Amino acid sequence: MVNIDQLMPYTIGFDRMFDMLDTNLNSMSTGGYPPYNIKKEGDYKFSIEIALAGFGKDDIEVKVAESELSVKSVKENKDKEDTVYRGISYRKFDRRFALADDIQVIDASLEHGMLTISLERIIPEEKKPRLIKIK
Repeated sequence: MVNIDQLMPYTIGFDRMFDMLDTNLNSMSTGGYPPYNIKKEGDYKFSIEIALAGFGKDDIEVKVAESELSVKSVKENKDKEDTVYRGISYRKFDRRFALADDIQVIDASLEHGMLTISLERIIPEEKKPRLIKIK
């Protein structure tokens, strides 16, 4: 396996990307909660599905900042006198995803306990393929 530091002498302008990878690889200790899927839908569209049974729209915060998507809970367990046994727990979580510079979050929806976040790769005109006319 190649260490990120080994690639540094051979690359130019990738510092931020390597820093992001290093940060995300070191913070993968969040475990498997909540479970999620990442789907590719065509060449430019993606979706993230996160299973959040028992959570409502007001119980979740979805935030994008500096090429990072964060999904976290704001709901906490509240012990009620009529609860004899608690098998369904609303655990606190903060799931983070690193986004490439050209990926934009389009929207998010919560339906039947499944949070779906739609993403799209937006390619600027200057990066799209073009033919160069030969003079």
